[in-house]
Amino acid sequence: MKTIYFVRHGESEGNVGAHYQEESTPLSDNGRAQAIALGERAKRLPIDSIIASTMVRAQETAQAISEATNIAIELSDTFIERRRPSEQINQLKNGPQAMEAEEAIIRNSGITGYRYSDEENFDDLMRRAKEALLYLENYPGSEILVVTHGVFLRVLVLYSIFGEGTTEREFKGILNALTCSNTGLTVLKWDSEKDSPWSLLTWNDHAHLG
Repeated sequence: MKTIYFVRHGESEGNVGAHYQEESTPLSDNGRAQAIALGERAKRLPIDSIIASTMVRAQETAQAISEATNIAIELSDTFIERRRPSEQINQLKNGPQAMEAEEAIIRNSGITGYRYSDEENFDDLMRRAKEALLYLENYPGSEILVVTHGVFLRVLVLYSIFGEGTTEREFKGILNALTCSNTGLTVLKWDSEKDSPWSLLTWNDHAHLG
């Protein structure tokens, strides 16, 4: 049996800025304060391991937690954010090139295997979610905190519930319906003896932000 504490990174410069983020986008001043608050809360959690996405905003969030708990960080690119098309990276969100890509992806979302350019599509995300959950099932720790990202966190929860039967309709629904706050805490339990081994205990608990 394992308990996984998933955390969305603190507020980043990209979250509050006009440009799409890139891997090196750091936390904002507010995001660093959020990460410190989460670190104080993590002291009261029985975690034995910290895993973080390799993206800078996730690493900075994990570092604050590590400093508060004295637990070392393991980096994994399995937990990075959904990869957007190159046409959007570091571009203005309302710029013509970025908007053209976004509109095309939305318009063609029901087409199996559709890809605008080099982004992760639905099938890619499902494969990576499966890989991520298997990684955690086989990880030696039993109380694991994972710093990841808003979209991919929702993908992980979705896949933990529906598995390989997940549809794109459900994917779109969960993206629209579930709010994911910066440093929000989501808890999943894994029990290998159950027919459905993954269960959702907590979604987006951000009480530490006051």
